[in-house]
Amino acid sequence: MRRQRIGSLEVSALALGTLPFGKWVDDRTSFAIMDRFAEAGGTFLDTSNNYVFWDGGTGDESELAVGRWLAARGNRDAMVLATKVGARPLTPGTGLDNAEGLSGDTIRRAAAASLERLGVDHVDLYYSHIEDRSVTLEDTLGGFASLVREGKVREIAASNHATWRFERARAVSRANGWPAYAAVQQRYSYLRPRPNVTLPEGGHVHMTDELLDYAAAEGDVALVAYSALLAGRYRDKPLGQEYDHPGTTRRLEVLHQVAAELGATVNQVVLAWLLRQDIIPLVGATSVAQLEETLGALEIKLDDDQVDRLDSAA
Repeated sequence: MRRQRIGSLEVSALALGTLPFGKWVDDRTSFAIMDRFAEAGGTFLDTSNNYVFWDGGTGDESELAVGRWLAARGNRDAMVLATKVGARPLTPGTGLDNAEGLSGDTIRRAAAASLERLGVDHVDLYYSHIEDRSVTLEDTLGGFASLVREGKVREIAASNHATWRFERARAVSRANGWPAYAAVQQRYSYLRPRPNVTLPEGGHVHMTDELLDYAAAEGDVALVAYSALLAGRYRDKPLGQEYDHPGTTRRLEVLHQVAAELGATVNQVVLAWLLRQDIIPLVGATSVAQLEETLGALEIKLDDDQVDRLDSAA
């Protein structure tokens, strides 16, 4: 599997999302999925300290499951481990309106808890999961900097942030001689929601053309796309109202044409389209069969004409 860079980290071009592990997917299946991912050359594992609080979870489940697998396989050094802070509800049963936030003290406490659940002495990539405008960026980034200084975190990143806040945070880090955000993880896929629509999933922030332009201009910002396959909506689940516009119809038509030309699935073409842009797709799986389809995207080669047709459909 080819590699990408996130700051000092070398990561696989695909990231495996572990959101359902430990809650919706048992250890036997979770371990089989992670085993197959590693066997295929995958190294980039993504978890969080709040999955899946919205469905009766505590937020511990995914990190604990990943930690059990790392311990069982003894392969910590072979994997690039990412987790997140900021969006864990302070009280079980509440939501993002009661999230832990991003104060420096909170970040340090949350990191210690995540390291314990994962059974490791450091994480490779630590994300601020959502924005917290109730604290200063200096407070937030100072907390991250202390973790890097102590060797508990290698690189930092942000998720679900406005582009201007992401840039301002990087400026604050530069001004203080602190590590700067090296990546941004946002929702992104081939289909685009209606402009300015509120996504039904709480906290989701969509990647914008402005962010794509910013990352290209900076040259040292990696892009990670979650919900790359829209949680099964390309296959058999209905698209929500946020995708109810003429552009969706036109893009789906071209997408199916290209998939037929390549003898590939629609999901594989979507992932190949993201990979062609050097965007790292973050893809989950609840079975090894689902992961096998994802891995097949690595063999898909879109030619320039197909990319132009996909891009121009709007």
